[in-house]
Amino acid sequence: MSTETIPYTVESRYDTGLYNAKLGIWLFLASEAMLFGALFSSYILLRVGAVDWPRGSSILSVPLGAFNTVLLISSSLTMLLSWAALRLKDFKKFKILLGITILLALLFLSVKSYEYYLKFEHHLFASKSTFLAIYFTMTGLHALHIIGGIVVNTYLWGPGSRMWKTQPERFTNRIEIAGLYWHFVDLVWLFLFPVLYLL
Repeated sequence: MSTETIPYTVESRYDTGLYNAKLGIWLFLASEAMLFGALFSSYILLRVGAVDWPRGSSILSVPLGAFNTVLLISSSLTMLLSWAALRLKDFKKFKILLGITILLALLFLSVKSYEYYLKFEHHLFASKSTFLAIYFTMTGLHALHIIGGIVVNTYLWGPGSRMWKTQPERFTNRIEIAGLYWHFVDLVWLFLFPVLYLL
């Protein structure tokens, strides 16, 4: 077995100017943008062609959606600050900030679960209307992305953080990659909230 290290995990590639993981995450996020772009396009086509389309605010809770928006924006800030703490070699501050990011994400999911509970309690299922089908599809897919981010961030906060002792620059890069994914997930919500809840 070779003892050589994998190239371009810390230093940038000469041809792209990015290290491998950063190039990979940008390609992955491009595919995710196409996925959500297709869903938003479907929403627009269905809404334009609908005879009677409900206002989101008549079915959904705008205060709960706004509260979740604040949670995700705050988590995006703490994610960025956790990466900045590593750049400043402050591992303790990193742990606190990434822990806050994870807690905010869990709180977001709790609020979203409560919203779903309220819909189901009033027999508002995806099968009841096109609007509800789109709402549950888009917010459900977004929630799955939140869960994925929580899993990755929890690993990096816990057992994955041991890499800081042996390869601090590579670990910092991993947090940057996780942060780029997290910012994308937050950005998607910043489109979902006004489109579904306000329009």
